Amino acid sequence: MTEKITQIAKYNFWEGVFPDLGIIRSAYIDRITEFSGNRLIKVIAGQRRAGKSYILRQMISRLVENGINPHNVLYINKEFTDFDFLANYNDLNELLNEYKAGLQPSGKVFLFIDEIQDIEGWERFAASCSQSFVDDYEVFITGSNSQLLSGELASLLSGRYLQVNVQPFIYQEFLLAKELQPSRSTYLEYLQTGGMPELFHLPNDEIKRHYLSAVKDTVLLKDIIQRYNVKDARMLEDIFVFLVNNASNLISVTSIVNYFAAKKRKTNYETVSNYIQYMESTFLVHKVDRFNIRGKETLGGSCKYYLNDLSFKNYLYPGFEYGLGYKLENAIYLQLLFSGYNIHMGTLRNKEIDFVAKKAARTVYLQCAYTLKDTETIEREYSSLKAVPDNFEKYVVSVDEVLLESNEGIGNIQAWNLAAIL
Repeated sequence: MTEKITQIAKYNFWEGVFPDLGIIRSAYIDRITEFSGNRLIKVIAGQRRAGKSYILRQMISRLVENGINPHNVLYINKEFTDFDFLANYNDLNELLNEYKAGLQPSGKVFLFIDEIQDIEGWERFAASCSQSFVDDYEVFITGSNSQLLSGELASLLSGRYLQVNVQPFIYQEFLLAKELQPSRSTYLEYLQTGGMPELFHLPNDEIKRHYLSAVKDTVLLKDIIQRYNVKDARMLEDIFVFLVNNASNLISVTSIVNYFAAKKRKTNYETVSNYIQYMESTFLVHKVDRFNIRGKETLGGSCKYYLNDLSFKNYLYPGFEYGLGYKLENAIYLQLLFSGYNIHMGTLRNKEIDFVAKKAARTVYLQCAYTLKDTETIEREYSSLKAVPDNFEKYVVSVDEVLLESNEGIGNIQAWNLAAIL
């Protein structure tokens, strides 16, 4: 074998031996497997350190379990320095040819390329392999930017790809990682920690804080500042801090500009808007627009932002006032996102509904309340849902041990049981 193939052999599984695969993320593996067996490029996108690499390795393991020869799988991970020789698509082509000559795979070759955006011109390589009528390839790639397919590859493939977005652990995966059962106490623990997979291997809060700070810095530097040539790195980070501490609140770009102006910080609408879009593209935050329920239209202006994981709040900026109710709303958003819903915030005259969640023909209205402890709170949370003039499902989600009876068709569900109805 060539020097390069010998160099990368330790990262591959050609001997049929796999490292620790971590918590098996069946929902993602099942979905990717469902769309496998064809020439669609499988794109696994998500924030750095959300677990994409583990999912790739778990996918390779499943292929081998299902009878695929390990020699038919080539795994490349650009985060390892041993792959630094892969600077552009020509280097990928050369490595692929050396692999085929050395391993001599028979039949379809499965290509897994981790953090592919770090290879210049990767789009040409991926498109060439996926559309080749000479050789049989199936391509799986990961990237840390939601705009991965917004350029040349999208036009080259004309939709011949499938994208799966990976989140940090949601509550159910949190339970698996910690070997816990669903309950009020474990859900509150989840709200006060978060779901970044590596956190569960770190011994104390101080180390977790340093780890998350490093993740945040890497995303801001490598995925935003360098990629988009950001001029004001300090403002970028300060906007991120603002969004962390105002997650689940109704805000606007103008209100953020005014916030910094009051602190004698010079910025403008375009800069703030662009910086937030960059953070959305790298999965740090998610934007939820308002939706006029009666008019059936999306509204501009104010919106809400939710964190990709609550650990950023819990470990990096815990000193700011941020109640459990806001964390609950953020966690419910993440559950809806994981479950495949298209999510808006509902407005109806002078009332607001936290989530209008749609998937196919199903619509679910959700109101979040940390606790329904008194008549005033119950009236406030239920009145918005009662005002909705349709018969779609409606729930108030809380963390109360005792549930309220159905109220004019509106159910009360405990947050730790929400996934069961989605």
